[in-house]
Amino acid sequence: MPRPKTKEELMLASKENYEKLNRLISQLSEDELQTPFDFSREPKKKEAHWKRDKNLRDVLIHLYEWHQLLLTWVHSNQKDHERPFLPEPYNWKTYGEMNVAFWKKHQKTSLEEATRLLEQSHREVLELIEVFSNDELFTKGVYKWTGGTSLGSYFVSSTSSHYDWALKKLKAHQRNCKNS
Repeated sequence: MPRPKTKEELMLASKENYEKLNRLISQLSEDELQTPFDFSREPKKKEAHWKRDKNLRDVLIHLYEWHQLLLTWVHSNQKDHERPFLPEPYNWKTYGEMNVAFWKKHQKTSLEEATRLLEQSHREVLELIEVFSNDELFTKGVYKWTGGTSLGSYFVSSTSSHYDWALKKLKAHQRNCKNS
């Protein structure tokens, strides 16, 4: 599915990819759920997240925390409390450290709680998308707090694209489990 460019495409892609993610999760075997993620034998998987996330909970919490970034950022800026998308002290060069902090923060969170948190935040993000018009979402420069990009691109990154990332990771884990 191409990157959404309209509100309608954003809603559809977000819902579809979320449903695909949940469908895949429901099909994971007990063995796949219990086996820690290990991508160390795959040299092409160099990005930090391949080492960071060790299980399904870690992936779901990552998605949840990025929803929280989006929700907090939009709500604050709507109330004229200017804030950047990434919280201090992080920036786009150091956000990997923020992702590790999210990971550490949730090591005692259960899979059930992570699932519930993600379900709730997904709903909240979809409700927030509904507040905006197509132009407000996908025209650059409507909100000065979005910088040189559109508000919609932040929603895409935090929903449909991120769900796609999670799907790829879980499918890679499934392949590893079948091949070991």
